[in-house]
Amino acid sequence: MLCPGCVAETIPQLNRVRLLFPQDRVAVLGLHSVFEHHAGMGEASLRAFLHEYKVHFPVGIDRHLPNDPIPVTMQTYRFRGTPTLLLIDADGGLRRQHFGHVADLQLGAEIMTLMRDTTQPSSKTEGASTMQMHCEVGASSCAT
Repeated sequence: MLCPGCVAETIPQLNRVRLLFPQDRVAVLGLHSVFEHHAGMGEASLRAFLHEYKVHFPVGIDRHLPNDPIPVTMQTYRFRGTPTLLLIDADGGLRRQHFGHVADLQLGAEIMTLMRDTTQPSSKTEGASTMQMHCEVGASSCAT
């Protein structure tokens, strides 16, 4: 909510991705990861923000451990800040992590590559730059 790049570029871009790609092949998920100004960044503020900025994809709230200002997912993936883009393939493998904005054309090409790889399993690892991490939606942690 406080990230100018998220508000100006990433949220509109993710709304476009959700509209352009088939929802049965590409899931767009946002994560509200509060690492500063905790008091003003709660669920009520987030709901108002999502409505005002017309966010058309699900957004989860990153949880905090007691007495730790850095949220769990932010620590697990070693986010450097926001926006951070994660591309996770159909098998739950983290294929790309990027801090900062990614141009529409580049993001579209990377999504198409992941979609192609799900129909051509043998090409998945050839020439791909993959990070060795496996994650599942709803999991409390990721395996490396």
